[in-house]
Amino acid sequence: MSEVDTPPATVAELLDPAAVRPHGAAADRAEAIRRAGEALVDCGAVDPAYVPAMLEREESVSTYVGEGVAIPHGTAAARSLVRRDALSFVRFDRPVDWGGAGAVTVAIGIAATAGRQVEVLAELASVLLDPERAARLRAAGSYAEVAALLRPPDDAAATGDAGGTDDAGGTGSTGSTGSTGSTGSTDGTGGAEGEGAG
Repeated sequence: MSEVDTPPATVAELLDPAAVRPHGAAADRAEAIRRAGEALVDCGAVDPAYVPAMLEREESVSTYVGEGVAIPHGTAAARSLVRRDALSFVRFDRPVDWGGAGAVTVAIGIAATAGRQVEVLAELASVLLDPERAARLRAAGSYAEVAALLRPPDDAAATGDAGGTDDAGGTGSTGSTGSTGSTGSTDGTGGAEGEGAG
């Protein structure tokens, strides 16, 4: 397959192993966002100035998506600071209050170029709106676990990577995941478009 024909990376493929922090700590939402942003800086995905833009974005629209998960990302103006599309993953040992929106255990930092941000947000939403997957993300302790859980439900079911344990990988569970992901995708896409518009 030629380089021109290569499909865009999935969110699981955007997760950088160097940007996974399974035992993070933060006193508040701002510090939690900085941790997610610093992980993106450390893996070379963004310029350091992208982190303040993530905080600025949070002031206008909360990136809390429910199920103990937030997806902080920069403003539209900060996309020029993105060197390559990537995700970071920070799991907090103690949940962080997300400005009253909810308690966050997992922050997935997003670095995406203008053409990809809405797409990445929508794909993440379709995965994270599944309560079972979100619960397992909150307990994930390694890059391999997180990457498997971020695969789209259909891909995960096909490869068998969605289930870290026997009961998680059963056909009933997979079918449920696919259904939830499909339903959540519709709502998540609308939310993602709202996020990307700012």
